[in-house]
Amino acid sequence: MVSGVRRAAIILGLLAGVARGQKMELVERVEVAPVWSGCPVGFAMLTHSNRQFLAYYSAERVMTLAQRDLNTNAWTFTELPSTLGWDSHNYVTMAFDAAGYLHVSGNMHCVPLTYFRSERPLDSRSMLPVHRMTGEREKRVTYPRFMRGPDGALLFTYRDGGSGNGSTLWNRYDSASQTWSRLMDAPLFDGQGKMNAYPHGPLLGKDGFYHLSWVWRDTPACETCHDLSYLRSRDLKHWENAFGRPVALPVRLGADVVVDAVPVKGGLINPCQAIGFDTRGRVIVTYTKYDAAGNLQLMNARCEGTAWTRYQTSEWSYRWAFAGGGTIVGEVGVGPVEVQDGALVQGYSHAKLGGGRWRLDEATLKPAGKAKSPFQWPKEVGRLEHAVAGMGVRQASDLAADPASGVSEDGFVYRACWESLPANRDRPQPGGVPAPSKLRVYKMRVGGGAK
Repeated sequence: MVSGVRRAAIILGLLAGVARGQKMELVERVEVAPVWSGCPVGFAMLTHSNRQFLAYYSAERVMTLAQRDLNTNAWTFTELPSTLGWDSHNYVTMAFDAAGYLHVSGNMHCVPLTYFRSERPLDSRSMLPVHRMTGEREKRVTYPRFMRGPDGALLFTYRDGGSGNGSTLWNRYDSASQTWSRLMDAPLFDGQGKMNAYPHGPLLGKDGFYHLSWVWRDTPACETCHDLSYLRSRDLKHWENAFGRPVALPVRLGADVVVDAVPVKGGLINPCQAIGFDTRGRVIVTYTKYDAAGNLQLMNARCEGTAWTRYQTSEWSYRWAFAGGGTIVGEVGVGPVEVQDGALVQGYSHAKLGGGRWRLDEATLKPAGKAKSPFQWPKEVGRLEHAVAGMGVRQASDLAADPASGVSEDGFVYRACWESLPANRDRPQPGGVPAPSKLRVYKMRVGGGAK
């Protein structure tokens, strides 16, 4: 592990590289194992205390942990008693608590809690199933996420219930007693049996607030998203709207938190959300909606004084007519507004019209030219190898890396890459299952950076 001073110097160098668009230098490619390629589903990677951990689904769809010391390419593998179906919601995630014990959760879409914890610190070979956290509202779990709270405690958030009728719950872990309890007395969101929230975040800003956006959704059909909304908090327990007015929990649909009252079938969809900031630190929430002509547009809403001002950033001439349930193939992706080299930039993707990175006019949030990508990745990272039509490259970054730069504890940047077919509404692929793909870890640095 590098020292704190050394790591800070490495991060500053990486951020300077972002501004200049420097090339990432490939240091090492580490083979891991063959993995499931029948549908896209998220894997997880953690680099901590000179060890690296991967959580993924094997070629036989079994949830598996791989562990290595950073000075060797030899992995130790541990299979967990959980097998993936066809559901792309069922990603796997993991985290360490303050004592170094590993926590793993995943393979859930409205099913009972699936959760494992290690018996020994920094040892994935000692994982045991834990069948309850608090023991309440753990029968229909989806969207697990670990994160650190303001006091450094390990937190766990998830949805209890189904799409259109669910609540967002938060737990807090006590390392000394190895027990979970509720972070808040009430759920964060309550759709009153009529809808549920799909949140993005919370994201910790430089202002000390955790920023959170969400859309409401009435049914499992993705076109029933509506009412983009926003909250912020300093402690993740007490919440307020963008203008500092307290909001009682559980949060319900209301004008005091709505950013843009996009109606059902109005072009708002839960995966297309992002939170960013301009050069003055004002929060900007990114989303999509249909314009007057029915074309889907990228929108940016900025908190300006006592109101949200909504800006149409794109001028696209295409309608992404998304509808129905299950995991769909995204035709549009949106990135946050970011400050790069003193200017505002924003990344986006569009399956029909191409993607890229804009430089934005700060006053209008309109494109004012092209911006460089943060890093020029080595061509080998993300290169498609599978010959089967439709295969795509999937990636996972280090969950423990510095969020601003992506640098891990040892001063390098890591990416895990593998390949799979696209989503098929969480149903079996009509053409059958391709051969397993290769899971690899790429170790990189900015040219002239970490040694």
